Amino acid sequence: MGEAFWAGLGLGLSLIVAIGAQNAFVLRQGILRQHVGPVVLLCAASDAVLILAGVLGFGALSQALPWAVELMRLGGAAFLLVYGALALRSAWRGGQALEAAEAAARPLWQSLAISAALTWGNPHVYLDTVVLLGAVSADFADKRAFATGAICASFAFFVTLGYGARLLAPVFRRPLAWRCLDLSVALVMWSVALSLLWS
Repeated sequence: MGEAFWAGLGLGLSLIVAIGAQNAFVLRQGILRQHVGPVVLLCAASDAVLILAGVLGFGALSQALPWAVELMRLGGAAFLLVYGALALRSAWRGGQALEAAEAAARPLWQSLAISAALTWGNPHVYLDTVVLLGAVSADFADKRAFATGAICASFAFFVTLGYGARLLAPVFRRPLAWRCLDLSVALVMWSVALSLLWS
């Protein structure tokens, strides 16, 4: 289990740590202390399903159907451009500040729906977790250990992000911090979209 597990863990962490729409949403929920457990569980479980799909053969399927990868690339770019525009609009408008006790909580179903949309509706997630991890796993005889390592990385990251975010609550009491977060999300989303379009 050793080498394959640690390779899966390392690659899984390197792919998931970058800030993105899904991570920003989990961070926001953690700061606001709203439905953190269910959101973290949905994100990590979704990653686990995608990782297993990649390791169990989606990489081979994408090689057999290259048009599917092209469709994911273009769809992912469109998704990221729109989400980046929404984040930029939020940064421009400003006015947000964290008062966890007073913040209006979304219903649980709405938080889970947003989290699911940001996870399953972002084709860049498929390129990372399914195609890339699936391709790298082909180098290891023990694919189960590789997948286990990548899944452990996902669960560890989301639990840390969701529950560690409350330490940032004092920072996000200032509206400027929210504007900076939204602006950084917009810039990252657009840069990834451009890289998908130019790849």
